[in-house]
Amino acid sequence: MKIVETRKLRKTYHFGDVEVNALQDVDIVIEASEFIAVWGPSGSGKSTLCNLVGLLDSPTSGQVIVKETPAETLSDAQLSELRNESIGFVFQNFNLVPVLSALENVMLPLQVQGVSKKEAADRAGILLEEVELSDRRDHRPSKMSGGQQQRVAIARALVTDPHLVIADEPTANLDTRNANLIIDLMRKINSERDAAFVFSTHDDRLLDRVDRRIHLQDGKIIGDDRS
Repeated sequence: MKIVETRKLRKTYHFGDVEVNALQDVDIVIEASEFIAVWGPSGSGKSTLCNLVGLLDSPTSGQVIVKETPAETLSDAQLSELRNESIGFVFQNFNLVPVLSALENVMLPLQVQGVSKKEAADRAGILLEEVELSDRRDHRPSKMSGGQQQRVAIARALVTDPHLVIADEPTANLDTRNANLIIDLMRKINSERDAAFVFSTHDDRLLDRVDRRIHLQDGKIIGDDRS
């Protein structure tokens, strides 16, 4: 099943008189259950592509089509609703709310949807068990290691049962042991759910573990390889 498609996707930034073409005519199709790395050197357009696919930004031209719906036809409110229901995000710096516990951080997307506090807590608790953090459910981020915070972020991304999970450099701030644990966890979740995973990365530890590698350079796709 097709989750996301991009057509002739372009993104241009202007810095004074300087024009930067971050993406140039990018066409991709992301199917359910795919495990994909978007890789390339710094400035190649990896994060820009992930932000556009995740509906966090709008293209200069071209289309992003999510679940057969062209993003440009949706209002800001509809885009927010589609993001919250269909897309989960895992950020390089975790982006956990510091004053909330692990459980409360995972509950947050459900509460935005209007799910009752009890149901949100129950579903968040199940996800924390899945990422092996039940014993840290009442801990705030400052009391957890980087690897534990990333697992909380993964649980939060999955709690709404999204069709797509986008991760921006998910192993960049982790040592080898924790990076391998995170990769193992994401592969396990990917095999057990229908969600597609898309990562921006330059981490060889992750590149060796994905099923598909989309290689970007200067805003263009120069390779799209499947294992």
